[in-house]
This record gives sequence, structure tokens and C-alpha cells, in this order.
Amino acid sequence: MLADPIISLPWPQGRALPASFFDRDACLLARELLGKIIRHKQGERWLSARIIETEAYYLSEKGSHASLGYTHKRRALFMDGGHIYMYYARGGDSLNFSAKGPGNAVLIKSAFPWQDRHSDTDALAQMQANNPDAQGRPRTIQTLCAGQTLLCKAMNLKVPDWDAQHFDEQRLFVEDIGEQPQQIVQCARLGIPHGRDEQLPYRFVDAAFARHCTRNPLRRGQRAGQDYHLLNPTDDHQ
Repeated sequence: MLADPIISLPWPQGRALPASFFDRDACLLARELLGKIIRHKQGERWLSARIIETEAYYLSEKGSHASLGYTHKRRALFMDGGHIYMYYARGGDSLNFSAKGPGNAVLIKSAFPWQDRHSDTDALAQMQANNPDAQGRPRTIQTLCAGQTLLCKAMNLKVPDWDAQHFDEQRLFVEDIGEQPQQIVQCARLGIPHGRDEQLPYRFVDAAFARHCTRNPLRRGQRAGQDYHLLNPTDDHQ
């Protein structure tokens, strides 16, 4: 395996995930991405969000785009781990990263706005301006990135700009700042049509942010051991 290229970050002590981080099993990658920070530069501002919900997809199962076969549009899914795959879902943009093995990938299902010295209140205001609610009002922090298309709209991530591209640490990267879920919820993915492996437990949620993801897997009526499983970050991959 070739060594990762030298990464030049826009600030000292930054820890962008190298390509080798993505060269792992899709379910493991989906778990390991929880707590990581997506950074995207819009103008002079860095927009940032903490990943709180992911879904893994494999070439071998019917729920994945790759299972429909190779096309030029789907080419990023068949590239090495760490390529960006974007597509339109219900009229909005969706963000995915290729994983180890042709056709395998992770969908970034939702995130939570992140503020620090690189992404201040002005950056958050820009994200809210990017993604107003149906009445044109700023969304709350809790709902701003609570879904795959909401996330991309708030972060100003667009299919024509990033599909089949590498990360560019001067414009878009994923950073490890040491944040890690204390507990992970594993359950079935959302929106998979009947008969397309809808039962596979390939969805992962940071339990502390379960109320702020696409659909709360811990909502009333859901039963542990049947509808979901709780994992520790150090648990063996299942």
C-alpha cells in the first residue's frame, strides 16, 4: 500500500483523516466516522459539523447504488477508499465516502453543527442562511443538519462540485479532533424499499445525539435487542 500523501491543512495541529482511514470495511468505517468533524470552506468561513449518523452500503446487497452496476455517475463507489460520492435524493444533495472494496461506501446521514476557533458564530449563521426552514427562518441548531440533504444544504456541499473528487484540505476534509461517542446505536437503515435488504443493521447513530438525527432510533416503542442494539466504541465489529 502506498503511503498517505503529506496533508497541508489550513491551520497548525489539524488532523485531517488520511485516505488510509477510509480503506476499511464499510460498517467499521460508518462507526469510526461518528464524532469526526466535516469541514467545508465557503468564502472565507469554515463551516463545520460533527457526524452523528451514518449508514453503510455494500456492493453485494440490494440496498446500495453500487448493486445496480457500474456507471460513470457511480464511478466513485468503485474507487479506492476516501473518494467522495454525491447524488441527488428527493431533490437535495447527499454526501458519501467510498470504503474498502469496490462498490462499498458510507452515507453521512446527519450531523450536528460544530463551533470552535475555526468555525465561529458567523460560520453557524452562514449555515443557517444556507438552509432556512420553509418560512425562510433560520433553523435551530438541533434541526439544521438533521438529515442527509439538510446537512449538505447547510454545509453548501453540492453534487457538481464534489462528486468523484478527492478531499481538498484547503476546501473540504474530515477532521479527527478526539471526539468519540460513548455509546453507539446500531439498527436498520432508513428508506430502503421492501425486498432490498431493508432489514440489514447497517445504520449507526451516536446515542448522545439520537434525538437530533434523521429519525430517533431510541424513540418510544423501540425495543433494545429487537429494534436496535447498543454498542460501545471498543466493541468488536459485528
